[in-house]
Amino acid sequence: MAPQREWFEKDYYSTLGVPSGADEKEITRAYRKLAKQYHPDKNKGDTEAEERFKAISAAYDVLGEADKRKEYDEVRQMVASGAGAGGPGYGGAPGGFGGGGGRGGFQNIQFDVDDGGGIGDILGGLFGRSGGTGGRRGRGAGQARGPRRGDDLETELHLDFHDAVHGITTSVSFTSDAVCSECHGNGAKPGTFPEMCPDCSGSGSIAVDQGPFSFSQVCPTCGGVGSIVKDKCPTCKGRGVERRRREVKVRIPAGVADGQKIRVKERGGAGSFGGPPGDLFVRVHVRPDSTFGRDGRNLTLAVPVTFAEAALGAQVRIPTLADPVTVKVPVGTRSGTTVRVRGRGIAAAGGTGDLLVTFDIVVPKELDDTQRAAVEALAEAFPDDPRADFPGAEPTKEHD
Repeated sequence: MAPQREWFEKDYYSTLGVPSGADEKEITRAYRKLAKQYHPDKNKGDTEAEERFKAISAAYDVLGEADKRKEYDEVRQMVASGAGAGGPGYGGAPGGFGGGGGRGGFQNIQFDVDDGGGIGDILGGLFGRSGGTGGRRGRGAGQARGPRRGDDLETELHLDFHDAVHGITTSVSFTSDAVCSECHGNGAKPGTFPEMCPDCSGSGSIAVDQGPFSFSQVCPTCGGVGSIVKDKCPTCKGRGVERRRREVKVRIPAGVADGQKIRVKERGGAGSFGGPPGDLFVRVHVRPDSTFGRDGRNLTLAVPVTFAEAALGAQVRIPTLADPVTVKVPVGTRSGTTVRVRGRGIAAAGGTGDLLVTFDIVVPKELDDTQRAAVEALAEAFPDDPRADFPGAEPTKEHD
């Protein structure tokens, strides 16, 4: 594992809120607590929480693996000793790390040198050279390439309401870099094969001695792959990847919410120089339903009832995601009253929600003579004015 540039800049222990001497259990416990707190599913639309979640995941990716953590600690110790930019041993005191001249624990550390400066610039200043290749032939100073993980990609998927509620396995189509269909990723022309790199003998790295120090770097000739391609594939020009239309199968879990992202591991952009592919994130868009609404794991349903049903009480039959059920309209129900039908919501991770039924009293817009007479008789039977207590209320007028 080659140290990354971010290791010089970021304190992963501080990100997770643990001391540098924390054991594996403490680190895992801290990560789980923070990941749960800042998970995008719990903080929809909160970009700060999303960025914090990414930082927490990056920190745990390093500190959660013993080998990565060991290398990270060594790099951080080197920075603390003054080997970083502006430190006592950077282009200054001849003693190297902190001016002490000792080898410390950093000989033969492999650094990831790239075009963007960062570690390459630090080492360049530390050892009095530019770039990271030491002047050897190859891609040129600072351009050595080791294995690179592919980019994370994002695409969109539109689902019907019921497919989102019950879950579905489907496919998404998009265009991206993918392993070359002609050479299957090795970059060589069909019928030929990559050859072992003559400079690193297939190891992907070379040793560089600088006085009392010795370290390894990505081989500038093969870019850390360990092999070179003489006859390049005509389709991908030796890159091992090509841009094409792809179709990826994705399993959408039951209860997925509108706007939620589903992660499909290693189905993103193709890696380069032998690196692994990135991940694919599928953003789900759920079409509204004509019958049901949704509130988290709960379903919502508006049920029309007559004035008589609301006043006298009734039993009404209503739809659910499965079989219809009967619910009670209490005597004297007001319009907008909501009752809960337990266990008839969405079955998703964390449990099953309820069905929230809201009663809407239907008032007819037109009445025939019989209905009008019945309503007028009802009005006569209820002479009390419901607005009598309103400030400035006037007596109820006669019906036209």
